Amino acid sequence: MKSERPQPTRADAALLRNTVWKLTAALRIFTVAVVAVAALVWWSLLHKIIDFGRGLDYSGLDALGAQVAAFVRQYNPFFWWAVVALCTLIIAYIVFGFVGGMNRRARNRRVDAVTVQSLAAQLSPAAIRVLQWSWQNRREPITVGVLQRARDELQHGRAAQIHLAEQHAALLEASGVTPENDAPLPSP
Repeated sequence: MKSERPQPTRADAALLRNTVWKLTAALRIFTVAVVAVAALVWWSLLHKIIDFGRGLDYSGLDALGAQVAAFVRQYNPFFWWAVVALCTLIIAYIVFGFVGGMNRRARNRRVDAVTVQSLAAQLSPAAIRVLQWSWQNRREPITVGVLQRARDELQHGRAAQIHLAEQHAALLEASGVTPENDAPLPSP
């Protein structure tokens, strides 16, 4: 039995990273553009809301008393900043959901056969095994999410773990005991 550990190369991780970037670049650029436009529009509206609050005339409140009118004038800026803060939170929530949805859409994008063939020709055997390990549902085509997971697993040493698991399986199989021949475990 070989004791050498298969090592993926740095080029493997770079190839997967570049492939993922090429497959998702347009969607990511679109997402960044939408977020930037939303931020600019909100920045403009934010200033209009604050200016609107500053321009309100509360002279009609003098009928309720001088103290009430003074109180409203004193806390008017805080109210409009609270409105801005609340709207900012709502917009941030919507933008966060949009970005998350676009990321899910990018992860679910199917990879064409030409790209998979190119990866199979350029990746090291250890990296191919990690890619196969990452592709858990063989009834579905490889997606960008599978490539992202393979890239992440390559960087975290999955190739060595796969190799070690295969060594363990070979050692246990060499013992001659199989799960079918083994006596059932006693119940607690």
